[in-house]
Amino acid sequence: MRVVIADDSTLLREGLAQLLREASFDVVATVGDGRTLIETVATDAPDLCIVDIRMPPTHTDEGLAAAAELRRDHPAVAVLLLSQYVHAGRALDLFERPGAGLGYLLKDRVTAVDDFLDAVRRVGTGGTAIDPEVISHLVAARRPTGPLDRLTERERDVLRLMAEGRSNASVARHLSVGLKTVEGYVSTIFAKLDLPPAEDDNRRVLAVLTWLRDVEGRPDGG
Repeated sequence: MRVVIADDSTLLREGLAQLLREASFDVVATVGDGRTLIETVATDAPDLCIVDIRMPPTHTDEGLAAAAELRRDHPAVAVLLLSQYVHAGRALDLFERPGAGLGYLLKDRVTAVDDFLDAVRRVGTGGTAIDPEVISHLVAARRPTGPLDRLTERERDVLRLMAEGRSNASVARHLSVGLKTVEGYVSTIFAKLDLPPAEDDNRRVLAVLTWLRDVEGRPDGG
């Protein structure tokens, strides 16, 4: 998997590059700003970009703007957003745009190396990976009524874990239930959210999108 890393911190981006190379990823470039990221993607055609939300010159949302441009002009390139803070509203708007895999992790998660590498692989192969803290903000801001109100509390727990990018087996371990039980919950979730039969991977992404759309008053990033 070909990867480009965009972060204004030289120490962080080179550390990530070394970590990914040791895990057999092909890091084709590391850059320090959004404009260089866009130019690099156009010339090097990576499979995945790992993008810091705050980059020069203003250190507000340059990375987020670059990610939005990538989703528009290079939809086949997966994007994994990194941030020290929760910018749930504007960042998660990207999930409603068509394209390859997309994730949003807080930088603290990078210290959990195996979890971070799993998230990179999931996003790079078309899946999602959303930080549990970001999901908690979404749950707190959810509309009083919406599609998720059809779900039981346990079904919402399963969907929340799906949004983190967990497999059925991982969900089962986390909830201390059997794999068949989780498969039953997932099938029920698909049915209650009116997701027609299709490949389960596609329906998982659609279910997560339903989760994200069922939010109002999204907090502004900054």
